[in-house]
This record gives sequence, structure tokens and C-alpha cells, in this order.
Amino acid sequence: MVRTISTTPGELVQRLVIADVDWRAYSRLLWVFSERPSYRLTFDRGVLEIMTPLHEREACLLGRFIDAITEESGTAVVASRSTTIRMRSRRRGLEPDNSYWIANASGVLGLKRIDLRKHPPPELAIEVDVSRSSLNRMAVYGCLRVPEVWRLDGPQSLTFHRLQPDGSYVVQEPSLAFPLVSPADLLRFLTLSGQYDDTVILSQFRAWFRTRLKNAAKP
Repeated sequence: MVRTISTTPGELVQRLVIADVDWRAYSRLLWVFSERPSYRLTFDRGVLEIMTPLHEREACLLGRFIDAITEESGTAVVASRSTTIRMRSRRRGLEPDNSYWIANASGVLGLKRIDLRKHPPPELAIEVDVSRSSLNRMAVYGCLRVPEVWRLDGPQSLTFHRLQPDGSYVVQEPSLAFPLVSPADLLRFLTLSGQYDDTVILSQFRAWFRTRLKNAAKP
């Protein structure tokens, strides 16, 4: 039986929460929503949340910053916009706004679907407006063993969260995946989004990161 717990039609973030959803129904809905990438589905032990995120421009900018970081540093990476990561045995699943395989990039090359029974989870996930979710998405990430999550809860609030052995997260910087950057570094450029277009911001960020790389390489 599927029943609606709550909807929030008046919010900028549209949210629908449904109880008593089995794994088969969840899998079917993933297929239905696969053509609508603006929606995020979170499944936690029979409860399904369907939500549209805010601050998509900031999420895109963060993704472009990571592109610049990996290009300038020559770091291998496989990136995904909103690949579903899930595990049936743990009855949990979700889609990050962005996700990245770095040390394990070669292990997921060419894959159309990630199966956590065989494949590693992304080493980094970006979460936008996680505080607006009615489910504990961070707990789902922990259960799926994602090592690091960057949380953007509004254009002025960015935090790096590192997975602990017990499945919880602690706020910690610099980044585990990219040790040369901190939340303050990235926010400095994210806050330019009201003044400049993305090309200008990315150019400034790339110039800054090149300098950071050179300084880090000095003996």
C-alpha cells in the first residue's frame, strides 16, 4: 500500500513523501523519473521522497570547479550528474546532485549502472539543500559508504563531511578528495554568481587554483 505522508506545494522545493513503498516500486519509479533529471529520489527502508532541489546554478559551478581542479592537477576522475547509488540489501538509495569516482575511476569506466555489490561508491558526492529533505540523506550516504559529501545548504553555506567508521559524518576540512581546497576557498568564488557569468567565475577560479598548485609544489 502506498500512501502520501506530506507534500509541500507552496515551497520553492517541491517535495512528496510516500510511505510503504517496496523495492520493486522504487526501482520502477527510478525508471519513470530517469527522463526527469531535475528530480531527486531518496529511498530509506520503505519511505520514498521525491524532491526538486534549489540552487542548481551553485551545484553546477561546484561541478565546474572540480573539473578545473582535476584538469589542472591531472587527476583521473569519472563524474556523474545524478547517478542513482543504491543497495537492495540495505533498502536505501539516492541520487547525489553530482558524484565523482577518483581513486576508483578506472573501476567504473564505461558503466551505465552502478551496482554497489560489485562496484565502489563515489568517493565524493555533492548535496544541495539537503537540510530541506524530510529524510536523513546523510545517513543514507553513510549506509552506502560514500567517503565524502560536500553539503551546500544555500549559496553561503558549504561544508565538507567525512565518513566515520560507524557510518556517521563529521565536518572536516580540507577536502579528503581534493586536499588543496577548503569550503572558504570555494565559497569565495560561488558568491560571485550574482555579479559575473559562469565563464568569468571559472576563469578566476582556475587562475587561483594554478597558483595554489604552484605554491604547494614548492619545497
